[in-house]
Amino acid sequence: MLDSPTVKRIAKEMGADLVGITPMSRFEGAPLQMDPRTIMPNAKSMVVVGFRINRGALRGIEEGTHFMNYASMAYGAVNTVFMPNFIIRFSRIFEDEGYEAMPFGYESTFGNSVDSWVKPDPDGPNPPLRDNMLWSKPVAPGKPAPDVLVHVRIAAYLAGLGEIGYSKVFLTPQFGPRQRLFMVMTELELEPDPIYSGPPLCNRCMACVRECPGQAINPDKTVKVTLAGHEVEWGEFDPYKCLWAFRGAEEVKEGEKGRYIAGRDDFKPSPYTPFYKKPANTFTHGEAICGGRGCIRACMVNMEKRDILENKFKTPFRTEKPWLVDWSDYNPEDPRAR
Repeated sequence: MLDSPTVKRIAKEMGADLVGITPMSRFEGAPLQMDPRTIMPNAKSMVVVGFRINRGALRGIEEGTHFMNYASMAYGAVNTVFMPNFIIRFSRIFEDEGYEAMPFGYESTFGNSVDSWVKPDPDGPNPPLRDNMLWSKPVAPGKPAPDVLVHVRIAAYLAGLGEIGYSKVFLTPQFGPRQRLFMVMTELELEPDPIYSGPPLCNRCMACVRECPGQAINPDKTVKVTLAGHEVEWGEFDPYKCLWAFRGAEEVKEGEKGRYIAGRDDFKPSPYTPFYKKPANTFTHGEAICGGRGCIRACMVNMEKRDILENKFKTPFRTEKPWLVDWSDYNPEDPRAR
């Protein structure tokens, strides 16, 4: 018999670090285009699982000496290799008991930069919340246009795993900002977890704002939503600024040219990358050159200093002032930029 303790035990045995459960009723009030109940009307529960990002995977970027480990082992491989393998097998435990279950992968949740199915803006990094899709329409009156995208951080909040921080990155008491989250929606009714009510995880230190390479997090404007009766707030976020900073790119000034992004002359390397041109994608994505400088690393440093995380380390993560690269001698005609 599958009950909540059994489901959590199985998930942990299969490799998940975090597991939370929310009833579908907590999604009441979600915009139609983001309401998972439109995808599976008979669903009763959603199980949200988290996989930690090893702190060590951030070490090479912190030192400025090794970038591919975070992009591959803590980003691309988790999202496109380890997680799909886990989430497909995990969803089968429900279907083996006769309860339909839908695994949600990285590509099928709101807020991801790679989504070949949903194309509201061919140059945009994230599908914006919208009432009308630009390339699809509802199959029947009252239905949303495909594809409905579920906000995984909201799902994690509703499943009691933690809070949404000011940066909009999800924070947990175990790992702070160091996890990736995935979901399974099922017809099986499970005992839900309470929404997190422990000590505040985000203290609005604004380190994420100060250290974001793209200044993508607005220090003054916020977004407020009501989730299962709780008011939740985060900083207004500009995904376009994040997209280019994430890759280590900086827009050129008038009269300048750059070669940092292949096929474009409007970007040069920013002070947050040591590369003359953007490295190739890992597992089709995961460029991650900034290494979450503000939203992950600066946030983690602050949370560890406050000693509020359960995953503790014997040595501090940051011992020196974060590095910057001087690109004043940048020449787009340099062979290394080609």
